[in-house]
Amino acid sequence: MFLIATFLCVPASFAQKSKSQIEKEKKESLAKISEVQKILKETETEKKASLGQLQALNKQIEVRRSLISSITQQIDLISGEISDLSIVVNALQSDLGHLKEEYGQMIYDAYKANQGYSKLTFLFSAQTFNQLFLRLKYLEQYTKAREVQVEQIEKVRDALNHQMGVLVVKKDEQDVLLKAKIKENENLISLKSKQSKVVQELSKREKELQSEVAETKKALKRLDDLLAKIIKAEIEKSNADKNANTINLTVEMAKVSSAFEGKRNQLPWPVQSGFVSEKFGKHPHPVLKNIWVENQGVDIQTQKNAQVKAIFEGKVATTAFVPGMNRVVIIQHGDYYTLYAKLKSVNVKKGQILQANESVGEVFTNSDGISELQFQVWKNNVKMDPEKWLANK
Repeated sequence: MFLIATFLCVPASFAQKSKSQIEKEKKESLAKISEVQKILKETETEKKASLGQLQALNKQIEVRRSLISSITQQIDLISGEISDLSIVVNALQSDLGHLKEEYGQMIYDAYKANQGYSKLTFLFSAQTFNQLFLRLKYLEQYTKAREVQVEQIEKVRDALNHQMGVLVVKKDEQDVLLKAKIKENENLISLKSKQSKVVQELSKREKELQSEVAETKKALKRLDDLLAKIIKAEIEKSNADKNANTINLTVEMAKVSSAFEGKRNQLPWPVQSGFVSEKFGKHPHPVLKNIWVENQGVDIQTQKNAQVKAIFEGKVATTAFVPGMNRVVIIQHGDYYTLYAKLKSVNVKKGQILQANESVGEVFTNSDGISELQFQVWKNNVKMDPEKWLANK
């Protein structure tokens, strides 16, 4: 009886890990939504639609979908728990009914056996002492059986009341989640409407966007040339062989390089808040048809006046001003390099030794209200995907 109820309660404990994981993902999505909302609000201070505004909307939509997915998974889990609890409640109700029937039958059988006599009459009507002893034993066993039966009824009734209370709580949780899902779907529809309007407005400025693409390409080429020049000089300085294409590391540089490499997927973000608005490599333009853009690193959209920090210890290889990318800081970590561009101000100088999380400057905010950092990672003269180095966010 009780074994059945216990067995039916087990699935909830097995689902616990999954449930806690879903709750964690949900909290992360809510935190990201709050973060991106602040960035989106800054992009909307300018009346003119911008790519930065579109990227922030795209990110909001992505995170909202993730949140809705988490809520749906929570609803599914609770539905399963409600189903299990309903089975337990039905089993307990059935047990309670059977126990009551058995108890009633026991009373009736005892009454018939005693033929309506009282306990004393039943005892003293015995013909022999031995018969009296047996009747006394019978009454003791009967009394004990009744007490056990009453105790079982009370236990089952308590278990039933508890499970019914849990069931009510779970149904309330489910109701709250269903309402939250409806609200988030409404938010998603509103965001998609905004997204569509921004895309339409940007599409009308095709020539302007094409010009921006061309200028960005030139600016990235200038960054490419700047870093390539620095790396080439370092290779030549550390090698007697003029055909060498890697830096000949000192013992100390090798230690730094090895430590950097050991932090793959664990390095801190260069800004405290933000999201990747443009990924590494080649991909289609978000508005212009049949136009592809190539990023040497990643663009991270963040908040106005955000501090930009070194992601790892190293030496400042150079600071510079690059047209289209504003101020730039390049840090050397053995044979690895990190590049921070689109800075409003710089507070480090060439040759300075930095520790991880030390500020290198402040992010620049353009005329469209977009605060965006261009961030790159190189090993010798090979460009790498920065997202594969940064910790999950």
